[in-house]
Amino acid sequence: MKKIMFYSQHLAGIGHLVRSTEIVRCLAQQFEVYFVHGGQAVPGFQLPTGVSEVRLPGLYMEGPVLKVVDDSQALEKVQEQRQALLLAAFESIRPDCLITEGFPFSKHTLRFELIPLLKHIEASGYPTKVVCCLRDIIMTQAMTDSVRAKKQARTCKWINRYYDLILYHSDVQLQRLEENFSSLDELNPEVFYTGYVTQSEPASGELSDEDRHYLGQPGPSIVVSVGGGRHGYGLLKAIAALAPALGQKIPHKIYAFAGPYLPEADLLMLQELAAHSPNLVIRRFTSRLMDYLKQADLSISLGGYNTTMNVLKTGVRSLIYPSPSEDQSGEQTLRARKLESLGILTVLTEADLAAEPLAQHISNALKKSYQAHTFNLNGAQMVALKLQQFLGGEAELAAAAKKFTTPEERFSSSVHSPDGLPAVGALQR
Repeated sequence: MKKIMFYSQHLAGIGHLVRSTEIVRCLAQQFEVYFVHGGQAVPGFQLPTGVSEVRLPGLYMEGPVLKVVDDSQALEKVQEQRQALLLAAFESIRPDCLITEGFPFSKHTLRFELIPLLKHIEASGYPTKVVCCLRDIIMTQAMTDSVRAKKQARTCKWINRYYDLILYHSDVQLQRLEENFSSLDELNPEVFYTGYVTQSEPASGELSDEDRHYLGQPGPSIVVSVGGGRHGYGLLKAIAALAPALGQKIPHKIYAFAGPYLPEADLLMLQELAAHSPNLVIRRFTSRLMDYLKQADLSISLGGYNTTMNVLKTGVRSLIYPSPSEDQSGEQTLRARKLESLGILTVLTEADLAAEPLAQHISNALKKSYQAHTFNLNGAQMVALKLQQFLGGEAELAAAAKKFTTPEERFSSSVHSPDGLPAVGALQR
């Protein structure tokens, strides 16, 4: 069995961790997978069965500043430790494939450990294939044209020197790489559109007592979620303040998930508001968000990649408030506005969080029907199939493809169109 070393580093929220986890879940069915990560801990997070863990000392970003999770340690010392651990892990595993999530299109702040690793692989002579996996929208932070050009030039240099393949987690119907990476023609490796990566649904036996209780409640519901929680307090507070008035107008129970990184003081304030609103439940985190969304009449959330894919997968009506974070707002707004133009969801602005417009948006959304789409949402499965082909040849790909037995799982995006891009996926709700 071939070995894959998958490097993923979540720095602000949990989106990269969630998406990477879904990919390695599929890879573990065909490969020996080692998952390398080192961000802030997420309560309740577990790696999929069959995936080995390589844990690095924790780092996170506070604005533009890289920080150590254990603040008793100096950043420079932790960087040295992480670099040494990465090199040692590679020598121990000797993988057939290294996957870096995001880098080098983004996360340039991590080059202190990744460039030495890539140079080591290059010098070792070991036949490790190097792959980048990349979400749909990148480099949306405000920067001058010259700075953007410099970053893209650096990305092209690293990709062309060290990388063999780019796995792009998007659907050509919605987002093409050249729309926010203008230097696409300068890249040498193949860019393969995998489709969007969506979360799988855990087995029913994994329900916590709390989730079992709330998911078993009768009646209509609204789900509010803010990803990791670092930037979602404004939305949560607006919902909590409006909950008593909503309780007088609609029979819906509101389940709000504050995220593992919301400051404790903010969570306590929200819980105090919820104590006076019998229609509102405030919780920090659930591993079963998909189950809540499948039952919900409406989702109200920030607009991260994973949350948006949850909306597309479950077919729940949706209001999306793009993150107010400067680093994330461009990405989230761009994706959400495109989907809004297709009638799939409604985008909220900061002004819409005031009581009257927010109540009106909720009322309007509950009256709408879901707009069907044809986006390929089988990105994790397509990554596994592509890597079977890339690392093992056509015979292994054909054998792996036999595992998909329904038309929805055999989607046509594994076949490339004449312009080199995957054909439009056949999956439709």
